[in-house]
Amino acid sequence: MDVSKVPSPVKRVVHLGSRSYGRLTAPARMTPSFLICGGQRCGTTSLYRALAAHPVVLKAVLHKGVHYFDVSYDRGMSWYKGHFPMQRSAERVRSRHGVEAQTFESSPYYMYHPQAAARIAADLPGAKLVVLVRDPVERAYSQHHHEVARGFEPERDFGNALALEAARLHRQEHKLATDPTYYSFAHQHHAYRARGEYARYLSVMAQHVGRERIHVVESERFFAEPEQTYDEVCRFLGLPTDLGHPPFERHNARPRQSDMDPVLRRDLTAHFAPHDEALITWLGRVPVWRSV
Repeated sequence: MDVSKVPSPVKRVVHLGSRSYGRLTAPARMTPSFLICGGQRCGTTSLYRALAAHPVVLKAVLHKGVHYFDVSYDRGMSWYKGHFPMQRSAERVRSRHGVEAQTFESSPYYMYHPQAAARIAADLPGAKLVVLVRDPVERAYSQHHHEVARGFEPERDFGNALALEAARLHRQEHKLATDPTYYSFAHQHHAYRARGEYARYLSVMAQHVGRERIHVVESERFFAEPEQTYDEVCRFLGLPTDLGHPPFERHNARPRQSDMDPVLRRDLTAHFAPHDEALITWLGRVPVWRSV
C-alpha cells in the first residue's frame, strides 16, 4: 500500500488509534536511549534515516519526531512511550544480534525550547543526545526557504524576515521558560538568527544532562564523510560498528531559489562570528565551515 496516497483524514484516524493503543500498552514498550535534538535544517532527517537503518536500532512508531519534550509535554509519559516499539521487538533484536536494542526519535526543536533539556534529564536519565550543527548563515537561509515552502512564513523576502525577527521573538523565550503551558509559533518557526547561536543552547543542554552525554556533528562533515561520521556516532551511542553501513542519502533538501544577497551574507557572518568562537571553545575544535 502506498502510504503517500492515503487521504490525510484517514491518516489522522489511524494515527489517533495507534496512539491510543500505544498509551494503553506503554508499560510494555521501549524507552528511548538517545535522541536527535537538532539543530533545525542541519541534516537531522538524513541522520535519523541512517540510524534507523542500523540493525539493532528500532525507530519511533509513526513519526520520526514525537515533540514530547517541547510542545506536547502535558500529554504525559505514557503518551510518549506509546510512540515506541514493544519490548518483544527488542528481545528479537537481542536474540538475533546478541546486543541490546535501542530506540530513539528526532525532534529538532528540543535543542531550542527553554524547558526541553530539563524535561529530558528528568524523564530520560542516562539518555544520550546527538546534535547536528551547520554553517549558521546557510542554516538561516535554508530555514527561511523551508518555512516559506511549508506556509509557516508569510514574509517571502529573507531580509525582511530577518528584520522582523527581534520583534517576533520579543520575550517569547522568557514566556516559554516560565510558563509550561505557553506555546510560541514565532519561536518555533521564525528564529533565523537565534537558531544558529549554537553554543548557548549546547551549554544549557550540558547543564542539565552533562557534557559527556552530548555528541555534536557538523552536517557538512556528515555529508562529505558519511561512513566515518556515522561510525563515530554509533560508537558514542554504544551501537556495533561492524554490521555494515546504510545507504547515505540527503533528505528534506530543498532547491534554492536564488543566491543570498551579499550584504545579508556579510551581516549574518558578522553576527555569528562571536557565536562561532563560543562554539569553538565548547567543542574544543574548529567547526568545518570555519576551517575552509
